[in-house]
Amino acid sequence: MNVDELVRDALREQAAELTAPGPGFADRVLAVRRRRRVRGLVSGAAAMAAVVAVAVGVPLLDTGKEDVRPASVLDGSGVSAHPDQSPPRDAIAAGRSVLAAYYTAEPVVRSGDRGVLTRTYWLLDPETGTYRKDDRWSFVAVAPGARTAAVLERTLPARRIGILDLASGHVDRWITVDRGVGGLAYSRDGSRLVATTYDEHPDLLRRAESSSGDVAWVLLFGGESSRSGFYVLDVADGRGDWSPVADRQDINGRQDFAFSRDGRLVYSQVVGGKDGLQQFHDLDGNTVPAPANERHLRSDVSARLSPDGKLAALGLTAEAKDTSWSEIRDPYTGEEVARVRGAQLLAWVDDRRLIAWERAPGSEEYRPRLVLVTIGSEKVVPLSGVREPGEVFETVEWEPVFVERRS
Repeated sequence: MNVDELVRDALREQAAELTAPGPGFADRVLAVRRRRRVRGLVSGAAAMAAVVAVAVGVPLLDTGKEDVRPASVLDGSGVSAHPDQSPPRDAIAAGRSVLAAYYTAEPVVRSGDRGVLTRTYWLLDPETGTYRKDDRWSFVAVAPGARTAAVLERTLPARRIGILDLASGHVDRWITVDRGVGGLAYSRDGSRLVATTYDEHPDLLRRAESSSGDVAWVLLFGGESSRSGFYVLDVADGRGDWSPVADRQDINGRQDFAFSRDGRLVYSQVVGGKDGLQQFHDLDGNTVPAPANERHLRSDVSARLSPDGKLAALGLTAEAKDTSWSEIRDPYTGEEVARVRGAQLLAWVDDRRLIAWERAPGSEEYRPRLVLVTIGSEKVVPLSGVREPGEVFETVEWEPVFVERRS
């Protein structure tokens, strides 16, 4: 679990009123970490109900024989799995999705009680099929096809965006902008970038001390974001317009925009009484209702819509021992149509299979690994080794970045 998720849980009780956290904030943040280390489990009866729901709601699609074989890194359709590697050294891919990058993050002290959560990236070399550390960049967005990436230099907010060739490691060109950029995301077809602008570094931290003397670094939260708006840029020529967005009290320090499915809108997460809330904006920066096929999605579930647009990946709904299930819903009605194995759904492999984080068997502690899961089957196929939790909760253990690979 990353820092945003930990702090979000501690803030939830205050999100509705959006008041200051008060002197006990660090105690609550540290308590959240302890709860996450030993997560509560639902009863066996609830778990059985989840299995029955899958069996009744969706016909069995998996015969139990998973085709795991070496796959071409970017244009293959098979499964490239390395369950002995964590973090991975060799390419992980399945169907339409490839692990194009991953990053870690840790606090770097600026002065006194201020710091910055700083990322380090490992990028997939499409020629060798291996991950290569590249510590030049503070933020990386990989384009569909996983051959190029948009990058920001170490000092944020940045006034230029690099277009990086992932095979050579060289920046082919720079896109200069008038306002400082802190986050990037590609459109689904890879032709445009949405670049979120900030007046200050979006990953600023402050120290919070608990009553017992423990010290935690915490990200800035509701009312403290310096987000100012976003650019929509054409990747080919670098041209585009900037749109301002109004200040909000219900966003965290970093709250980047991403494109809607059809690219006509952008959205970002908002903090509220439940997880995964999202707010959409038109390309002029005005708040608008969610599109009909995205109104039931969650901003914190990155898989979102299936390739054919008929299914929506939602959040964790049940756990039993070392087994988890997540919801699959009708994107238009919000009705649950199935449950699928996995604690966090990350990317669609095809219209019935997904890549997920799932708890490794044999431990009550949450130790996730990347797995391939199938709607209508209880079978999981390990794709990576187990991600071990760090002892310092302010750090981010390797966090995957999946994109669509192209033929």
